[in-house]
Amino acid sequence: MIVLAVLAVVSFVPVLLTPIPAMVDYPNHLARMYILSQNGTPGANPYYEVTWAFYPNLGMDLLVPQLARLMSVENATRLFLLLSQVLIVTGALLLERVRKGRIHLAGFAALAFLYCLPFSWGFVNFEFGLGLALWGIAVYLMLAEGPWPLRFAANLVFVAALYVAHFFSLGIYGATLGLFELSRIRQGGYPVAAARLGALALPALALLALMHVTAGAIGSEGNDWFVAFKPVWPLRIMNGYNLTIAAVTGLALMIALLFAARRGVLRLEPAGIWIATGFALLYLAIPSKLLGTSFVDLRMIPAAALILPAFCSLSLPGRPWRMAALAAISGIILLNLAVVLAVWLPYRADYAAMIASFRKIDRGARVLVGSTDDKGDPPFADLTSYPMYYAPTLAVHYASAFVPNLFTETGKQPVRPREAVRNIAIPYGGPVPSALLAVIAAGQAPADTPPFVRTWDRDFDYLYVLGSPAANPLPDRLEVLETSKRFVLYRIRRTP
Repeated sequence: MIVLAVLAVVSFVPVLLTPIPAMVDYPNHLARMYILSQNGTPGANPYYEVTWAFYPNLGMDLLVPQLARLMSVENATRLFLLLSQVLIVTGALLLERVRKGRIHLAGFAALAFLYCLPFSWGFVNFEFGLGLALWGIAVYLMLAEGPWPLRFAANLVFVAALYVAHFFSLGIYGATLGLFELSRIRQGGYPVAAARLGALALPALALLALMHVTAGAIGSEGNDWFVAFKPVWPLRIMNGYNLTIAAVTGLALMIALLFAARRGVLRLEPAGIWIATGFALLYLAIPSKLLGTSFVDLRMIPAAALILPAFCSLSLPGRPWRMAALAAISGIILLNLAVVLAVWLPYRADYAAMIASFRKIDRGARVLVGSTDDKGDPPFADLTSYPMYYAPTLAVHYASAFVPNLFTETGKQPVRPREAVRNIAIPYGGPVPSALLAVIAAGQAPADTPPFVRTWDRDFDYLYVLGSPAANPLPDRLEVLETSKRFVLYRIRRTP
């Protein structure tokens, strides 16, 4: 317990040391928090409007502006992230305590996955929602044999909270408890099992019906499976910044679990077998992009890692084995933590340089974001550059600017671009390849050029090009205003 407590405290240190955590989506979320917090005030951004509707994925959008009444928006957003991490760790511990009557494996699993890909990429509403789901699952299991009205009331509360926090976390909550009820179908017979499953699903069905009546939404249309990545994600999941360390730690963990299972020292209880099998099938069947939400299948892996320890037992033969296992999992946790600190701490200067550059932008300007890295999203060649992708969106606060790739997707965020700029906004997307901008400027735009950049040199006032500084690609169109290690800021000269 002492080792677990020390590791937990150390694992929260990166968030405490960095004003803006180096997570790819985090600056974009922070920019939105500024807009929500300043809505209706003289400092409100002129290009965006706040439009609330009955849809999910609003965890931080509801909580952070309230916290910002007591502290800065930056600190309120960071506090939300820290709260999400605390919910993940304590939820895993509570779930194991409720199920097994002791704390054994779950805490170490939670810390090992605290900076895995979905979390280190800044999926903060999902992280918050998953932590809340762990608490909800634990409370449901605590009441599983108690009076049904109490269990129904607790389920109703958590379903409503999870719907608001993050829709996919609600799905994980429902899938886990549905599989749990199926695992004990023989205990009370089919009628009892059907009644339990019906009571479990009823609040979620009611919320979906209400959303339909009120014209709410979950996200954009469109699903993509990306099947080729499904065998790869388990070897990339453990670390969001270094694929080699992710593969080494992931492979080591899988080998250790397989060895322990074959030796009979690691066992899943029947309910755990149902949940593990169900999660595996969901992972294979679910699209990678579902209703506009990316990396959905990837999110199943940390969910399973946080839930299954409560349903398994590890009986090592003696103290040397226990010490070796403790050293191994502690090593994985500390190695991942060292990588996080190695990336996050230098980014304090990079984000500070970006914020300082906003002083060279006229207030109310329109700012386009490009990149010299044209390898796609995310740039797997260098994941340490990924946290810079959305840093320019902070200009919406510091310069009251318009930035087209601020997150404004219907069904996910309650912020919308106003009508005047809606034609040059993208609700969810990364920087534009700088090579494409040069081609467009030369009058040779490909047929599939996105509409928002077809006339970029007339629609925007400034351009950030992310990546290592390079020669000015369009000296007659672009004037260099600021150069930093990770970006160049240009003023766009208007064309006739």
